[in-house]
Amino acid sequence: MPTHVPVFIATTLLLAMLPGASQALLIRQVLEGGRRTVRGTLAGNATGFLLWSTAAAAGLSAVLLASPTAYAALRIAGGIVLMGLGVKTLRTALTTVSTRPPHEGGRRTGFAGGYLTGLSTNLGNPKAGVFAVSVLPQFVTAKGPVFLSTVALGALWALVSASWYMLLTWAVGRGRALISRPTVLRGLSVTTGVVLLGLGATVAAGV
Repeated sequence: MPTHVPVFIATTLLLAMLPGASQALLIRQVLEGGRRTVRGTLAGNATGFLLWSTAAAAGLSAVLLASPTAYAALRIAGGIVLMGLGVKTLRTALTTVSTRPPHEGGRRTGFAGGYLTGLSTNLGNPKAGVFAVSVLPQFVTAKGPVFLSTVALGALWALVSASWYMLLTWAVGRGRALISRPTVLRGLSVTTGVVLLGLGATVAAGV
C-alpha cells in the first residue's frame, strides 16, 4: 500500500512548481488559446502522469534501467518534442503577436488540440518519466497490491500537479490586462519559446 502520502504530496507539489516545460506550455496556451484549449492541455498533462505511473507499475523502470539505449531514445525523443514546441512558439511570437490584437493572435485549437499538446509534452519529458520509474516506486511498500498502489499514487500525482497548474493559469489569466499589451505579450511568448527550446536541448543532450 502507499506510504508517506503527505511527503509524496509535498514532493509532487514542489516538482510541479519548478519552472519547466509544462509551465511554459500552459502560459503559452493561456496567452494564445482559449479556455477550452487550456482545459484540454491540463487534461492531457494529467493523462500523461497517469500513463507514466501505470507504465512504471507495469515494469517500465526495470526495462529502462536494464537498457541504456531505450532510455537514451526516450530522452532524445522527448527533447525533440520540447524543441519543436519552442520553435513553434517563437515563430508565432515573431509573426503574429506583434501585429495582431491579443485576442486574435493565438490559434484556438480547442479541447482536443490542447489535450494532444499537453499529452505529448508530458510524455516527451523524460524528467516526468524518471520520476515515475525511479522515485514514485519508493513511496510504495512491498505489502499489498503494488500495481494498484502505484497507479493510485500516479492519480494523486496528476491531481496535485493539475491543481497547481490550474492556479497558475488562473493567475496568468487574471493578469491578462497587463500581459496582453503587445510588447509584454511578445516578450512573454519569446521567453516561453526560448525556455521550451532550451529545455528540449538540455533533455536531448542528457544534461
